[in-house]
Amino acid sequence: MTTAPQGAAAAHDVIIVGSGAAGLTAALALADRLRVLVLAKGALTGGSTAWAQGGIAAVLDAGDTFENHIRDTMVAGAGLNRQETVEFVISRAPHAIDRLVQLGVPFNMEGESLHLTREGGHSHRRIVHVNDATGWAVQSALVKAAEDHPNITLLPGRACIDLITGRHEERYSGSGRVWGVYALDEATGRVEAHTARATILATGGAGRVYQFSTAPRGATGDGIAMAWRAGARVGNMEMMQFHPTCLYNLDVKNFLITEAVRGEGGRLLNPRTGHRYMPDYDDRAELAPRDIVARANDAEIKRDGLDFVHLDISHMPPEFVREHFPTIHEKLLGLGIDMTRQPIPVVPAQHYTCGGIVIDLNGRTDLPGLYAAGECTESGLHGANRLASNSLLECFVFGEAAAADILNRWDSFDAPPPVRGWDESRVTDSDEEVIIKQNWTEIRRFMWNYVGIVRTTKRLERAQHRIKLLMEEVDDYYGHFRVSTDLIELRNLLQCADLIVRSALSRKESRGLHYTLDYPELLAEPTDTVLVP
Repeated sequence: MTTAPQGAAAAHDVIIVGSGAAGLTAALALADRLRVLVLAKGALTGGSTAWAQGGIAAVLDAGDTFENHIRDTMVAGAGLNRQETVEFVISRAPHAIDRLVQLGVPFNMEGESLHLTREGGHSHRRIVHVNDATGWAVQSALVKAAEDHPNITLLPGRACIDLITGRHEERYSGSGRVWGVYALDEATGRVEAHTARATILATGGAGRVYQFSTAPRGATGDGIAMAWRAGARVGNMEMMQFHPTCLYNLDVKNFLITEAVRGEGGRLLNPRTGHRYMPDYDDRAELAPRDIVARANDAEIKRDGLDFVHLDISHMPPEFVREHFPTIHEKLLGLGIDMTRQPIPVVPAQHYTCGGIVIDLNGRTDLPGLYAAGECTESGLHGANRLASNSLLECFVFGEAAAADILNRWDSFDAPPPVRGWDESRVTDSDEEVIIKQNWTEIRRFMWNYVGIVRTTKRLERAQHRIKLLMEEVDDYYGHFRVSTDLIELRNLLQCADLIVRSALSRKESRGLHYTLDYPELLAEPTDTVLVP
């Protein structure tokens, strides 16, 4: 690893925005031939990858097949998936696992074989995991490998503002070509222009647009918003996945109780009656896809005026629970809950952004020179609902795919032209930063209430009206005051909220994660919701 100098950006061949599974996979695949700069908002481990508890889905069991995994993915995605993408990703899953093993990820073993668990929507055991902290193990291995590589520069503490395109060239070319990114150095407050021949967005999702979310603090849709402003299409932004089981605790807002708890026998109970209700909603009971379980939990809570429902695995042997879920067990004990003896209070919470920047099988966006991978994309894998543990898999496959395409086409990429620096002469520090906090809180609250698990046209229109007013206010603020990470994130959150609502209003059916009381039926032919700038 090399260290980038302060001030002017160093010369790099490829810029990657994001230091999670997708970004670092791409960096490692490129670095033997090219010089790679990885920009991270905050810490290198601050993204969603490190938070992933469950695992990685791959066909590794003798009784399983690619066809089974493809079918499970398509069923969970309510038919909105693109078949070629699903086949592309699933067929490459075993290679992705092999690569992680080579990097030293200490997956759980059963004898000489990888231990496989099962999660909701899967017909077979195919989840490779490291206890209940798979993401942290994967993140640690990828960061170590990137730090050890001399051609990779890791630069944390950079909040990216906008993509550099033809309009930022010193001699304006009029092209939509992407040359890199403007990024705020969070330590100095200065904005840097980082340029390269190719740029990969691996910025994660937009979960923090909602009041209740399992996503980390930085999941503010930065890559999606930047790509949209630069002219790239986005697709299926209405498909926001709500995880059925987030811990209900007044002090701990976003602790996820992994899907694998239900996969290993956990039952959902109405805390008032003790009734196990999931068989009433779906024949697959607790192993139904997430959208079905989340709506069932939401229905039980609203019908009986509950604050939460119970997830109970206390009927299993205590040593089994402690062995399979050590991280969750320890966390809950610290909060006074012994999951080996008592149920866990849970609520649904936003968990995953299934839509995003439209890409092809090579990770290419609409804009020359711009690639994307991971949760910020709409690749066609997830459709209307992501199947559990397909998310990290998508990161590895498309991180490698984007890198491979860049390497294959490298000779056709021009060197970046001189670009304009960031103009800070017209802006000043603001003495009214309370506006940012107020607007952030307002967005997340009305998005939860109006654009949540169950929607109506009237609620969506109310949200749209509020978004319009806030966008005018934030644009005015952004144009007059010095940028900060909070302001950058607020601007991006608002843009993503607008895209989610516009997409939701345009879908006149209920499919997968998008459930509206005004259009409860499923249309015969599934169609992507694609927005064009």
